Amino acid sequence: MLKKSLQKQLLDALKTQDSISPEEYKQYLKMIKANPEKFSKLLNGSAIANTEVIAKIKGQILNMPYEFLEGKKIKEEALKVIPQDLSRNYKVIVFNKEGNNLDVGLVDPSDFKAIDAIEFLARKKNLKVKYFVISPDSFQNAAKGYESIKEQVGKALDFAEEKLAPKSGTSISDATPLEQVVKSAPVSKIVSVILRHAIEGGASDIHIEPQGDKSRVRYRIDGILHTSIVLPIYVHAALVSRIKVISNLKIDETRIPQDGRIRLTVGEKDVDFRVSLIPLITQEKVVLRVLESPDKAPTFEELGFFGNALEKMEKNLKKPNGMFLVTGPTGSGKSTTLFSALFKLNKDGVNISTLEDPVEYHIEGINQSQVRSELGFSFVAGLRALLRQDPDIIMVGEIRDKETARLAIHAALTGHSVLTTLHTNDAVGAVPRFIDMGAEAFLLASTLNLIISQRLIRRICENCKVKEEVPPEVLVEVKKDLAELPEKAWYKGVKENSNFQFHKGEGCSQCGGTGYKGRLAIAEMIIINTRMREIIAQGFNGKEVREELIKQNFVNIIQDGWMKAILGLTTVEEILRVTKQEE
Repeated sequence: MLKKSLQKQLLDALKTQDSISPEEYKQYLKMIKANPEKFSKLLNGSAIANTEVIAKIKGQILNMPYEFLEGKKIKEEALKVIPQDLSRNYKVIVFNKEGNNLDVGLVDPSDFKAIDAIEFLARKKNLKVKYFVISPDSFQNAAKGYESIKEQVGKALDFAEEKLAPKSGTSISDATPLEQVVKSAPVSKIVSVILRHAIEGGASDIHIEPQGDKSRVRYRIDGILHTSIVLPIYVHAALVSRIKVISNLKIDETRIPQDGRIRLTVGEKDVDFRVSLIPLITQEKVVLRVLESPDKAPTFEELGFFGNALEKMEKNLKKPNGMFLVTGPTGSGKSTTLFSALFKLNKDGVNISTLEDPVEYHIEGINQSQVRSELGFSFVAGLRALLRQDPDIIMVGEIRDKETARLAIHAALTGHSVLTTLHTNDAVGAVPRFIDMGAEAFLLASTLNLIISQRLIRRICENCKVKEEVPPEVLVEVKKDLAELPEKAWYKGVKENSNFQFHKGEGCSQCGGTGYKGRLAIAEMIIINTRMREIIAQGFNGKEVREELIKQNFVNIIQDGWMKAILGLTTVEEILRVTKQEE
């Protein structure tokens, strides 16, 4: 961790470069004095400023050169100079070796223990070391060059096989008792490697599932499942039991579903995993949702909202009462959008309370409650209780039934700002859905401020992005979909690309060969203005709705997607995959 004096110098430099505002400077200065460890953690994420900018400033302060390692191919000979455990513990990496000369990257150049460890190794091997400052992102990318998940798990399996694999003429039940196996180092190692690689690879979910004579591990990355490793079936029960142990579940219960939670420290980050087990025909399947709480939420721009859409969102978010509604199917990013909104609203002068099932992101300064229906603590019971807690802003994870809808509308009508989600396929469908749940049209008209419907699409990897020729029939479809779009609704840069040049990712080491890295939203939104309130109160006539949407310069979700593809943010294939499959 940087000393307080160095943290102060770094903060001063960020202010001078206008990387932070004067208000943020004051806030972080207080943090350095009160909790320097917390400030250090924020520096290692992107909460304060871009990690590469911070790394450059560290180098300037300590008179040490800076190096950018993303995309840099590091030879195995260089990487293996420092053992993987030492590299991970001290956040150091050897990225170049020429003769007896080493180039070593340090995330924390003031960590004298790390430097002492490297110097000790260098003296033993008669090597000369030159130090460079690198960012945490550069370190993570470079560290992927160490053993793959298959190599690491393979070594653990070699040790585990003797205890786990049934011998000739025996059954699995005759092998070493499961309680002993679960405690063994190889099984713990395999589970640890699976979880750690999921985090390092940016996975949102981990699937561990029995498949005949194999146990398959898959990661969901950018919305798509990828097989990471296939293990022998004899290890499956031990892996499941190990996960049960660390998530405080019943190890001997295999007949019913179970849910739990794991907290794991990776580097300086605490990462939660939501655990779900379900019995299959032969054995149990495990799915773990990665709940990595970032130090700072992505901005609306980073999520993929810009132009008029961004202005509409920010304007309606400032309203002191009414409902801010996000719709879409499961996995469409609704929670992340609300999470970003809550971060923007989170200030000392307001009381923000949430009802969630489950709590996916922990946000300091916000009162978050986990719904537990089995104990009688439902969304309805929670909402009733919250209204007695003097809230300014209420976030309800999801409106699922008539009573929750009624209470949410009541809260929005009585001076509270309500942020919530609903399962509908488009923005227009939200109003009929509410009415189907028994909401009064005239009350709904007075309550709603903004309806957003969204999906998540994969971003093109910037490192391997190339131009792409699309089939003529696709180009015709794009032009047809955009033909009805009002002039004011076009995003900046789309009209200028009059030939509609599209792009794709060829696949590289940074994106795991997929051509995609990260995700963003495509969305449509309806402003509930005076005229739209009248239409809702009078029965929500389809023709009148369409006429009003034209006046609002409404951009539907497909049009939003095509414009983002034209801007080079995603591919034609992604837009077709996400939008056309619903038709």
